[in-house]
Order: sequence, then structure tokens, then C-alpha cells
Amino acid sequence: MTAAGRWTGGPVGPRALCVLADNPGPMTLSGTNTWVLFGSSGDALVVDPGPADEGHLRQILEAGASRGGRVTGAVLTHGHLDHSEGARRFAELAGCPLRAVAPAYARDGGLADGNVLTVDDLALRVVATPGHTSDSVSFLVPDLAGTDPGDTASSVGGAGAAVLLTGDTVLGQGTTVVAHPDGALGPYLASLRRLRDLVAQVPVRQLLPGHGPPVDDPRGVLDHYLTHRAERLEQVRAAVRSGARTPREVVERVYAEVDRSLWPAAEQSVRAQLDYLDALADAAGAADA
Repeated sequence: MTAAGRWTGGPVGPRALCVLADNPGPMTLSGTNTWVLFGSSGDALVVDPGPADEGHLRQILEAGASRGGRVTGAVLTHGHLDHSEGARRFAELAGCPLRAVAPAYARDGGLADGNVLTVDDLALRVVATPGHTSDSVSFLVPDLAGTDPGDTASSVGGAGAAVLLTGDTVLGQGTTVVAHPDGALGPYLASLRRLRDLVAQVPVRQLLPGHGPPVDDPRGVLDHYLTHRAERLEQVRAAVRSGARTPREVVERVYAEVDRSLWPAAEQSVRAQLDYLDALADAAGAADA
């Protein structure tokens, strides 16, 4: 839900609830979205417990028990602290397993592309989406609008409309940073293309991001992300051609109109873009050799 145009979390359809962490900022927007997904019995699975804020973690626990069930598991979209710092503590409070790609958080098992996690009738399919970080994943979930659990068309990967939890790969507002050096632009672009194909194929009707409000035009936003990245790459090329020699110099030219509080994040993305352009040049040189 929104208040005066500001995302405040809350229910998104009958099967999903966002508990918004109280950690707003330039990189986290209105805060980290902790998603609570409910099965038919009231049991719940939690995606991204968020920061190590005891009040927030207990709010998640209360939300998970609000339909008469319990939290049966917690998973991470990636290991950045605003999503993961409270994960171990939350798993202790809930008495539930915790799974993630990053070994540091995979207390009860890892996550790999194609894995399916279940809570009652609800199934989440892991979709590997590296780029923002090397351990980034998304979760494809059957239609949360209240479809009949016995309807096979609404199963993960079936013909029914679905939702996709994207972590920081796609945000509810603006665009995300490629967190160099762990993040890399080549894999990120491949992940965006994969998601664009996925939302058309399934189809996916809504994205539930790690920050900001739900996205109701998945294909349009993914097209925008890819166009934006192509435009930024051309701007970085132009900055280098005009004499920029360091990532900071590129940021000063390409991101001159961006709030300076975001320049450190922009510099991470520029480093990732320069690495990507260097790799393209090396590949072109090898092909010509």
C-alpha cells in the first residue's frame, strides 16, 4: 500500500504481505521489503528477513503467524546486509530453516537454479539472476491472486499468471546498482534478458521487488532496464573517448545530474561497465587475431 505516494508495505493480494523494514535511504528507497508468502493452511515462507532489527524481525514473525500457521522457512535473494543481516536471528526466532546461495547464510542448505521450495500448496521456483551480486536469485511463484490450488494451470511454470520476487535485480522504483566487484554487468544483462523472456513465457503479471512498490508492468520495466543499461554504456564509452580516465571522472561526466549522495554507488556501476567494455574489447581483439 502507499501513503501520499510513498510505499509502506502491507498486503499484496490474498497470499503475499510485505513487512517494510525501517531502514530507508538512497540505496534502500523506503526500506527493505521482507515478503511473507502464505500457503493455504496459513503456514508461511519468508523472503529476505532484512536487517538485524529485533523489532522488524518480531514483526515478521507476527505476520507469519497471522493466519493461524507458522513460518516454515526463510530464504534470501542475495547476501547484502539490508536483506540478510537479520536472517540467522530470524530463523532462530521462528525455529525454521534458512536457505541461500551464499554459504555464509546457507545454514540449512543452498539454493540452485530450478530448485522448488514449497509451503502447503504454494511453490517457489529458484531462478538464478546473478549480476547485481554473484549470488542473486529471483523466485517465481504461482498466481497469488487466489487461484484454486488444485488448478494445475496455476502451478509454477504453468500457464497461469505468476508473480516474480526479484530482490535487487529489479526495483520498484528507479534502477539498481551493479555492485562491483562482486556484481558484474555481463551476467546482469543476461539475467535481465532471461527475466524478460520468462515474464512473457509464463506469463508473469507482477514483480515483487526487494525495495519499492510492486511492479505491474514487468515486461515494460525489464525493457526499460535493458534500454537504460545500453544508454549508460554508450555514455560511458563517450566519456572515455572524451578523456575520462578513472571511474570517478566517468561518474562526474555521466552522472552529473544525479544526487551526489548516489555517486559512490554510481562509481561501482561504472567500474562494472568499464570491466564489461574491456572484456568486449578483449573478445573482439581475440576474434581478429
